[in-house]
Amino acid sequence: MIKIIQNIFLCGLVIFSFLHAVDKTGTTAAKFLSLGVGSKAVGMGGAFTSVANDATAMYWNPAGLSYFNTKEMYFNHADWIADISFDYFGFSIPLRPGRAIGINITSVTMGEMEVTRYGNENTGETFRASDYAVGITYAMNLTDRFSVGINGKYIQQTIASSHAQGAAIDLGTLFKTPFGFRLGTSISNFGPKLKMSGDDLLIAADVNQTIEGNNESVTSLLSTDRFDLPLNLRFGISNDLVFGKLVNILWSVDTISPNDNANYVNAGFELKLLNDFLFLRAGINSLFLKDNEKEYSIGVGLKIPGIMNNNLLFNYSFEALRHLGNTQQIGIRIGF
Repeated sequence: MIKIIQNIFLCGLVIFSFLHAVDKTGTTAAKFLSLGVGSKAVGMGGAFTSVANDATAMYWNPAGLSYFNTKEMYFNHADWIADISFDYFGFSIPLRPGRAIGINITSVTMGEMEVTRYGNENTGETFRASDYAVGITYAMNLTDRFSVGINGKYIQQTIASSHAQGAAIDLGTLFKTPFGFRLGTSISNFGPKLKMSGDDLLIAADVNQTIEGNNESVTSLLSTDRFDLPLNLRFGISNDLVFGKLVNILWSVDTISPNDNANYVNAGFELKLLNDFLFLRAGINSLFLKDNEKEYSIGVGLKIPGIMNNNLLFNYSFEALRHLGNTQQIGIRIGF
């Protein structure tokens, strides 16, 4: 049975790799939910579905949370493009062996911007925009090798006095095969469409321009469309290659099928050195995706000995973008 699952998954991996020609490019709401979370995962090119071994698992694959044996707190910050701040906080607690819960907060914020109107660019007014997602995760082991997880989250997007809000769930599975490699699947952002509403949509309008002498300034409300959430289906495979006692290489490959673009592949690796003291990472994102924006990523991790029972880890990642410049992320992982 396990052999059959292995063959099915590997066949699916190949099929998804060659489906990149299918063009599903479109528009979705809450696009910030597609931004890769965590310096470690981003440093590995976003190939993290079957790895999911820190508190960012609540984003990549909630099932990974059930294998944690210690409480963990994770802080991650990125100076993203156009002076946008991208932050993530995760906190996981093991309930008992094989079961865990966690909370996570994702935010995208930016500074004040000037309000401009047609024919009046110097209004002296300012506005803000921000996106937030707050989630609760539960994961459990069904066997000693197979786990499932679910993350439910509240989503809000705000621009000036208008906002859209809704809820979604993420589902994931993780299978540690007897052959050593791991298989992971996840579906992210499954939920209803979002629609903008708020005071900024109130306007004065002439509801019937064919009638003369009527009120030309009737208070009206602009009706906006509903947009899908950025649904992502991920399949991942990973394994460790051990060379003696000092060198360990973790490799990982993910195939991703989004609802707003063509399918693509992420691949990356992590080199563990000096008894898990130093971590070097590299990866390639959006392979086989036409006109992809992301090019490559690299990262480094450093475990600080003698502090927090050797459970303090600093992560850094650098991601090269083709047209929008480069982004950097810094993460702090604390286990206790």
